[in-house]
Amino acid sequence: MGLKYHRVLLKLGGESLAGPKGFGIDMERAEEIARRVANLRSLGVEVAIVIGAGNLWRGRDGMLHGMDRSTADHMGMLATVMNALALRDALERHGMATRVQTAIEMRSVAEPYIRGRAIRHLEKGRVVILGAGTGNPYFTTDTAAALRAMELDSEVLIKATKVDGVYAEDPKKNPNARRFDHLSFLDALNLRVQVLDSTALTLCMENDLPIYVVNLWEPDSMEKVVKGETVGTLIYH
Repeated sequence: MGLKYHRVLLKLGGESLAGPKGFGIDMERAEEIARRVANLRSLGVEVAIVIGAGNLWRGRDGMLHGMDRSTADHMGMLATVMNALALRDALERHGMATRVQTAIEMRSVAEPYIRGRAIRHLEKGRVVILGAGTGNPYFTTDTAAALRAMELDSEVLIKATKVDGVYAEDPKKNPNARRFDHLSFLDALNLRVQVLDSTALTLCMENDLPIYVVNLWEPDSMEKVVKGETVGTLIYH
């Protein structure tokens, strides 16, 4: 079967790198993610990655103690760079040439984000990890993922989480909660789905970028997306 999508933006939560305690960086988790990205690359898919920081820092915890929002958000951006470096290490140990680019310049550890350079890396078969969000406070890494997906001409945004799609209710609270195979952008916005924030959804809607919500840990979930098979929840028009 041929590929439906040849260039993807993979959005990972920082929690995907966390160990059993839900905090920190577990290199075994990083290696498992690397194996899954390697499977995508083996199909000839170009992969860019945006990763969050929830395993290291949650800005709302700081704000509950009176921290300034901009300070909290900048700390979160720096935490995403730590995650990006850990993931790059795992990817390269699995034989994938990888570059980290950051929206906040820190040239001694990563390249600054430059759209044209990132696209060239992808065209040469390198994985590109995009750290530090958009470089601006008040924007989530979901929004950063949507923005970078558009900038890099990605054909699809894959939101890989610990659940296998979008549900009408929390499946942990209601095991019989309905899972959606497909949602329109407007329905997703009206439902206030928890897997993506409204700014990211609106940006994808206005630029006709499909979103797949899949379970990162389900075997072959991301491969099914790029092959056009039914998996998770598709959010589109």
